[in-house]
Amino acid sequence: MEWFTASEYWLSRQVLTRGVAAVYLIAFVVAARQFRALLGEQGMLPVPRWLARRSFRQTPSIFHFHYSDRFFAAVCWIGAALSAAMLAGVADAVPLWAAMLMWASLWVLYLSIVNVGQEWYAFGWESLLLECGFLVIFLGNDRTAPPILVLFLARWLLFRVEFGAGLIKLRGDSCWRDLTCLYYHHETQPMPGPLSWLFHHLPKPLHRAEVAGNHFAQLVVPFGLFAPQPVASIAAAVVIVTQLWLVLSGNFAWLNWLTIVLACGVVSQTAAAAVLPVPAAPSLPGPPPWFVGLVIAFTLLVAIRSYRPARNLLSSHQAMNRSFDPYHLVNTYGAFGSIGRTRFEVIIEGTGDATVTDRTHWKEYEFKGKPGDPHRLPRQFAPYHLRLDWLMWFAAASPRYAQPWLIPFLARLLENDPATLRLLRHNPFSEAAPRFVRAQLYLYRFTTPRELVRSGAWWHRTLVSPYLPPISLADLHHRSHAQPR
Repeated sequence: MEWFTASEYWLSRQVLTRGVAAVYLIAFVVAARQFRALLGEQGMLPVPRWLARRSFRQTPSIFHFHYSDRFFAAVCWIGAALSAAMLAGVADAVPLWAAMLMWASLWVLYLSIVNVGQEWYAFGWESLLLECGFLVIFLGNDRTAPPILVLFLARWLLFRVEFGAGLIKLRGDSCWRDLTCLYYHHETQPMPGPLSWLFHHLPKPLHRAEVAGNHFAQLVVPFGLFAPQPVASIAAAVVIVTQLWLVLSGNFAWLNWLTIVLACGVVSQTAAAAVLPVPAAPSLPGPPPWFVGLVIAFTLLVAIRSYRPARNLLSSHQAMNRSFDPYHLVNTYGAFGSIGRTRFEVIIEGTGDATVTDRTHWKEYEFKGKPGDPHRLPRQFAPYHLRLDWLMWFAAASPRYAQPWLIPFLARLLENDPATLRLLRHNPFSEAAPRFVRAQLYLYRFTTPRELVRSGAWWHRTLVSPYLPPISLADLHHRSHAQPR
């Protein structure tokens, strides 16, 4: 079975499996801490209402068999506990079949959450985690050497992530072709980080060099992943460096970290030992026949499922971040096919006044991650994912993105709903719920260095227009009763 295994990648497998376990852990904790307000029985987009309109075939999920908020919380915390166990190395201490069963359980649990997550889970990194999670089921443990076929499939996944992102840029916004997108991106990205202001103010020639380097890293380097060693390891190192650059410049949940984990899976033991003090690979036995059969079957499945993602890569109408089946087994990826030149923010305000007049005093709600108070330095949250904050960015781009959930969100602010308020950084109505809330649309831009020194503000903002007029609970009740049944 020498053709089937590659002991040279024992350390790569360790990084891949532990890395995926770490991201699973974060994802389950995020779900546990946020689901009640977003998806719970009294949430903005309740899971029971969603399940009533979908079949198991459309959205495979264990919640089709039973749903309650307690059960959802149990799924999240069981997933988190199992992820922590896998991160600690439990998979290497149990028989091979048991390790595979544990990885499969994690995949089923997270698939069940994603498939009822609706708009809150409509992100490419959900599919990426599920595809990585299904792949590591077949990577084996320390009872056998790493299977070459699955290591190759990990490279194929990394290739699609990087090459797809590169192609969507070239085919999308013209600023990627004229190398000017980074004049705007650090300021207009969904959730800037603490260094984004600094990145934005780098010299424009450096921005152009960054874009050119990004094109090289995403359109040329991915082909090196399939080259012999040490070329493949060098290509992986380029991917890792570029992804760490993205980690420093913004908040993209676990997208960059999963990409780094996949790239580490390409690095051979010899290449790693040349630059780092790594442990020697242990002597591992060959795989049992049943495991060989399962890996070959999995490889054939991925090969068949890869047809549509590969065709999408070659298409002039390339789709971005799309799953071609409800199990998210083989997907297409991409990011920032278009770049905004200006940044808009929806600011939510409330008042305790009984009536709204020109003299009404409005107090602003502060979110954890998205820009609000101009004097507040953007925070680093990734790989933790603030789902509400991200969708507020989409809402500022177009009201249609907010249509399903914004009014339910405002209704819960009017009720001072504890679960919803836990998603925010600051509630200005801790004593009593507001009588009215409204949404205002602002234009934001990073301050110049001189403005920052003078005012201490990281942002300058200008009111553009009302986004949603003042509404009260009575208005919402009237609206719900006025809708046709």
